[in-house]
Amino acid sequence: MKIWPGNPYPLGATYDGGGTNFALFSEVAERVELCLFDDDGKETRIDLPEREALVWHGYLPRIVPGQRYGYRVHGPYDPSRGLRCNPNKLLLDPYAKAIEGHNDWTNALFSYEFGNPGQTNEADSAPYAMKSVVVNPYFDWGNDRPLRIPMWETVIYEAHVKGMTQRHPDVPEDVRGSYSGLAHPTMIEHFKKLGVTAVELMPVHQFVHDSTLIDKGLTNYWGYNTIGFFAPHNDYSSFGGRGGQVQEFKSMVKALHAAGIEVILDVVYNHTAEGNHLGPTLSFKGIDNPAYYRLVDEDKQYYYDTTGTGNSLNVRHHESLRLIMDSLRYWVTEMHVDGFRFDLAASLAREFHEVNRLAAFFDLVNQDPVVSQVKLIAEPWDVGDGGYQVGGFPPLWTEWNGKYRDSVRDFWRGEPSSLGEFASRFTGSSDLYEIDGRRPIASINFVTAHDGFTLADLVSYNEKHNEANGEDNRDGESHNRSWNSGAEGPTDDPEINKLRARQQRNFLATLLLSQGVPMVAHGDELGRTQQGNNNVYAQDNELSWVDWEDARHHDVLTRFTRSVTELRAEHPIFRRRRFFTGEPAGDSKIPDIAWLRRDAEPMTPEDWNQQSGMTMTVFLNGAGIPETDALGEAIADDSFLVLFNPLGEQVTFTLPPKDYGTAWERVIDTADPLLASKKRSLKAGTPFEVGGHTMVVLKCRYHA
Repeated sequence: MKIWPGNPYPLGATYDGGGTNFALFSEVAERVELCLFDDDGKETRIDLPEREALVWHGYLPRIVPGQRYGYRVHGPYDPSRGLRCNPNKLLLDPYAKAIEGHNDWTNALFSYEFGNPGQTNEADSAPYAMKSVVVNPYFDWGNDRPLRIPMWETVIYEAHVKGMTQRHPDVPEDVRGSYSGLAHPTMIEHFKKLGVTAVELMPVHQFVHDSTLIDKGLTNYWGYNTIGFFAPHNDYSSFGGRGGQVQEFKSMVKALHAAGIEVILDVVYNHTAEGNHLGPTLSFKGIDNPAYYRLVDEDKQYYYDTTGTGNSLNVRHHESLRLIMDSLRYWVTEMHVDGFRFDLAASLAREFHEVNRLAAFFDLVNQDPVVSQVKLIAEPWDVGDGGYQVGGFPPLWTEWNGKYRDSVRDFWRGEPSSLGEFASRFTGSSDLYEIDGRRPIASINFVTAHDGFTLADLVSYNEKHNEANGEDNRDGESHNRSWNSGAEGPTDDPEINKLRARQQRNFLATLLLSQGVPMVAHGDELGRTQQGNNNVYAQDNELSWVDWEDARHHDVLTRFTRSVTELRAEHPIFRRRRFFTGEPAGDSKIPDIAWLRRDAEPMTPEDWNQQSGMTMTVFLNGAGIPETDALGEAIADDSFLVLFNPLGEQVTFTLPPKDYGTAWERVIDTADPLLASKKRSLKAGTPFEVGGHTMVVLKCRYHA
C-alpha cells in the first residue's frame, strides 16, 4: 500500500474526503508502524515515512471513516530509565476520535511476564486490544450555537448517560442507556420541567473496564478510567463503535441545545487507564512513557501518583499539555460542548511537588481563546500532599465547594456550632472566593454527587453498606455526615418516613436558594436510592440506575424541586452576581441581608457561637441589587425571609418589624411541600409557627 508523506499536524487520524492523514508524537521512537485492520481482523502494517518535530506522519489515500487502526512503536525498552517501547503491543492513538471494542484481558496486553516483571513479554496484543477508528468529521449542526448561559442563571444536573435512561419505560428499549436515550424527548421534558439549564455528564471519554473488576463480575460503571481523550465512550452508543458514537454524541448535544440545555463534561485528565509499572501497555505507555506520565525522579521505573490510580499525567511536559488543550478545544469546537468539570483538578497544577495556581496548565487555559470562554469547574483536590484546594483556584475557575456540602449536611443533622459556617456557605462562601476578586458563582454548591450517598440515602443511613462491591465494605467514605432519621435503611415507621421526606426537601431547598451555582445529583429529585451503597463505581446494574417506576412514588418531591427552581429563576435575589455587604440596599435603610434570631432580634456574637438552638431568620433585601440587567437598568426584586429550624421540635418565630416589610406570604414550606394548607397574609411582628426540621420561605407582599 503506497503511503504519502502527509503532514505532522493535526495529530491523530484526519479524514479529508479523499484519504486520511495519520500523525503520532513520539520522541523516543526509532520507528513507527501504522497497523490497519480489515473486517476479518487481518492486519496490514505500514511504516510511517516521515518524522518532523518529533511527530511521525503519513497520508493514505482511499482510507475512509470506519477504518480500524493502531500503532506499533519500535524503540528502547528499559523500564529503569522510564522507557517502555514494545512493538509487540498494538497501541491506541492518543488522538483517536473513536475507539472500537474492549480489551480482552490476557497477559499479552502487558509488556512484562506475569511472575517475572524483569522479563519482556513478546506476545502480540493485537487480537485482544481495542482498536482506534477513523471517523467522519462532517455533521449537519444546522443553527446550533453555544448557549453561553450566564453562570448565575445556571442550574447543573449531574447525570450518568447510561444510568439515567436504562430503566426508563418511555424511552425506546433500543436506545436506553445511550446518548440517543439521554436526548429523547421524554428526558428533555424532564430536564426542562425540573428547571435544569446544564447537564453535567459523568465521564464520556473512552474508558477501560479494569480486569480486577471484570474478574469479580463488575465493571467500571462511573468511567473515571480514561484511555481516549477525544473519543466518546463506545458503550453509550446505540449505533455501534465504528464511528457512529461520534455522530450520536453530536446529535445528543444538538437536541439538548435546541431545548436550551447546555452540556458539560466531567473530564479525567489527571491519569489514564494504564496504571502503574505493573499496568498494561495500551497506548501512552508504549508510545512515549516519560512524555505522557510523571515518573519518580529517583527511580524512573515507578510512577508519581497523586490520583490514587497508579499514575499521573505529566503536566510538566509540553506534549501532555498539548494533548489536554487539543482535547478540550476539540470537544468545544467539534462536539459543541459548553464546559468541563475537571476530576482531581489539583493534580493538573502539580508541576513540582505542591499544587501551584500559577502552573502552566492554568496559563494555557487562561490565554486560550476557545477554552477560556466555556464553563470551567474544578474538583479542587487530589490525594497528594496539600491536595485539598477549595478556594485556591485562579479567578477564571469555579469549584466544587466541598465545604458547602459538609456544612449543609452538618446543619440539617443538628451538629453543634455549625451556624456561622452554614451562614457563610448559604451566602456564597465569600471567605473562600472574595479575596481574589471572584464572585458567588465561583462556588458550585452541592449536597450530594455521584461519589457518596444519594439524597434519599443521606437521610436513611448512618453507615455505608457497600458489600456488593466485593471489598468487605472497606471501600467508600466512612464519614458521611449523614443521619438515618431514626432507623437504618428502609422502615415502615410513617413518622420516620415523613421526616426523611422533609429532610430531602430541606436539602434541596437550601441548595437551590443558596448564592452560587447549584448542582443536583441525578435522581435526587426522584427519591433514588442505592440501598446505602456510597461507592457504586463498579455497579452497572439496577443498584445504580435510576428506577423510573419507583420515582412515581416520589412525585411530591419532584414537584417540590420544580417549585424551588422556578422561585430561583424568577427572583434574582437568590442568584446575585455579587456578595452581600451588610450595607443598606438601594434607597432602603435596611441592609441587603440581615440575620435575625427567632424572636426577630439581630443575631449577636453569642448567638453565632451557641452550641444548640440553631434556628435563625435570614432577610434578603430585594430593594436594590447592586447589578444591572441587559439594558443597563438597575435590578430590583421582592424581599424574602428564610426561616431555618433544624431542631426536632416546632418553634415559634416572630416576623421582623414593618421596616423589613409589612406583610408576608408563604412560598416554600418543606413541611407542606405543595402548600396545601392555605394561610392568610402574615403581618409584620406576628408569631409564626415553624415545624421541626423545617425550612420556610416567605415573600414580602407589601413594603413599608
